[in-house]
Amino acid sequence: MGIIVTQGDAFCFSQIFKPGEAEKGCMMDGVLYPFGEISRTEDCLTCSCSKYDMHCCSLYHTPTDYDKETCKIIFNKKDCDYEVVQKDPSKPCAYYTRIG
Repeated sequence: MGIIVTQGDAFCFSQIFKPGEAEKGCMMDGVLYPFGEISRTEDCLTCSCSKYDMHCCSLYHTPTDYDKETCKIIFNKKDCDYEVVQKDPSKPCAYYTRIG
């Protein structure tokens, strides 16, 4: 049985637009997102888009405190989450900490 401790929240960032820069929505990484709330972007973020700014937060936490000699992290883009597994991927790692 493992123990998972979550420290902090997901990371967040904001982008402020110049007047007229976001007339049809918010552009991020070559993708135009509509105004309003965006529940999930292609990069696993949840965002709020307006003509003035875009505010986004990650939907995942990054594992930090795990045995890096026997374990590795794998990002599962479908679930927007990291998995910490032993370098033999059939076994989970017992203890790790996540931060946002």
